[in-house]
Amino acid sequence: MRNPLTKVAAALPPGTLAVAGGTVVLGAASYIHLGVAGHSLSVDDMANVSLLWTIVMSVGIGVFFPIEQELTRIVAARAALGHGAAPVLRRATLLTGGILAAVLLVLGIGARPIADAMFHGDRSLVLALGGAFLGMAVCYLTRGVLAGLGRFGAYGTQLGIDGGLRIGLAAGAAVGGVHSALAFSLILAVAPVAATLLTLPPLFRAVRPGPRVPWSELCSGLGLLICSTLLSQVVVNAAVVSTKLLAPSNSALIAALLNALVLARVPLFVFGSLQASLLSGLSSAIAVGDRAAFTGMLRRIGLVVGGLGVLGGIPAVALGPWLIQVLFGAKPVLGCLDFFWMSAGTVAYMFAMVLGQALMVFKRHNLQLLCWAVGTALLAGVTFLPGDVATRVVVAYTAGSVVTVLGMLAALRRSFPGSTATDTARSTSEQAVPSASAGAVGE
Repeated sequence: MRNPLTKVAAALPPGTLAVAGGTVVLGAASYIHLGVAGHSLSVDDMANVSLLWTIVMSVGIGVFFPIEQELTRIVAARAALGHGAAPVLRRATLLTGGILAAVLLVLGIGARPIADAMFHGDRSLVLALGGAFLGMAVCYLTRGVLAGLGRFGAYGTQLGIDGGLRIGLAAGAAVGGVHSALAFSLILAVAPVAATLLTLPPLFRAVRPGPRVPWSELCSGLGLLICSTLLSQVVVNAAVVSTKLLAPSNSALIAALLNALVLARVPLFVFGSLQASLLSGLSSAIAVGDRAAFTGMLRRIGLVVGGLGVLGGIPAVALGPWLIQVLFGAKPVLGCLDFFWMSAGTVAYMFAMVLGQALMVFKRHNLQLLCWAVGTALLAGVTFLPGDVATRVVVAYTAGSVVTVLGMLAALRRSFPGSTATDTARSTSEQAVPSASAGAVGE
């Protein structure tokens, strides 16, 4: 008889546990990096590093994480049909390079005003920001191919090396008596680039020649997906920013909300290790016409998400107001009801991420974007209602996430064709991969 942990592991998409270890290291590295910087830098320099980190983790993720998702979907579908990923990697490298060049061009042109507005005139931090975007571009490019090929060991290794380097470099800077905001900011560039270079050998061994991938397959949904990801980042990060706009002088509430969201979003951190393997599994199931596996995987992951929400939500609601005072020195300005809304919003947000990946498999990027747009609009509407600021921003987070989930459920229901699973797979496969007669030779 299997124990509960074995049952939970069996319900997870293949490869989840291989990614989980690296995810834990990388997540811990973020807190350690910022914590060490906070003890090594002046207040102004730490503010600069914190803002740069926030930009990288919101705008950077919004622009470059969709590349990983699209590559995971495309490569997994091709792998399920026996087609190599080398042509996808070549064209995706060119596409990612073009997007990165455009981002760096914007930073270069606006270096002075960006530095003045965000970094107290320090243009070296704009350079560090560009380096961090470079790091995100190369790591998400390679992770997308690794996840699509099911090479989750190498995927998790890259995450772990990235996190380990961030911890080591930050600790080394502190021991060496470094008090430079630029040095701590460059860690966000050096660590992911080094981790990517160290995991290139297993990537190159895994890719094989295959049919040419059309540019339309790579590009058609990417713009929509980038917009969707940016809006999802707005939903999950809006509470603190909204409070800063609505009550700029209430520093105690702003700090407490940030601390509270760290606790309430612990399940979301754990959920991050599921995303790559989930999208790969869903794409493979549809590519080979196994609709039962597709729906079964969605049901199982739904149960896992619900379990994560309960396990993380109950302690957060019961102990959250006390924990943020003990752990972070927060003022007693939030209650259990505030933590309930934040925990409920986190559960709904995780469900939205799952359903969004299912819509991606059916190439319903437009419907995914529409759902996030409606959720963001509702979040804004609730935020600007009259009433207590803290209550408005946490209820807005939940409302925006819930309406996004409802919209995606309706969209996914429409996305299931009425024909057989085989017809569904054939249609998807024909759009994703050219037939052998159209060109069985790689680029």
